[in-house]
Amino acid sequence: MPHPFEELSTLSSKGQTTVPKSVRQALGLSEGDQIAFRVDDSGVTLRRADDAQDDPALQAFLGFLAKDIARRPSQLKTLSPATAKHIATLTKGMTFDADEPIEGDVDL
Repeated sequence: MPHPFEELSTLSSKGQTTVPKSVRQALGLSEGDQIAFRVDDSGVTLRRADDAQDDPALQAFLGFLAKDIARRPSQLKTLSPATAKHIATLTKGMTFDADEPIEGDVDL
């Protein structure tokens, strides 16, 4: 993703607008692609609609993390080598496929 930037677009009397070329390029949009608008307390964001398949709970959690990191960046800590080694030991030999469906009941 490129560095943050801002573009202006004018709203027509029918509520239509043109997505500026630089924004289309940054999002990899072309004719026929869909876009999604998200409105929350911090404002409005726009993204490719094919990214909308993401888990909404995960997206909310990631949004929370992003705000917390922006508010308190000094609280970020790297994993210690011992913790990283412990995680590697616990997950050794495990395979993971994010596209594989989950079978059975899932407690949330």
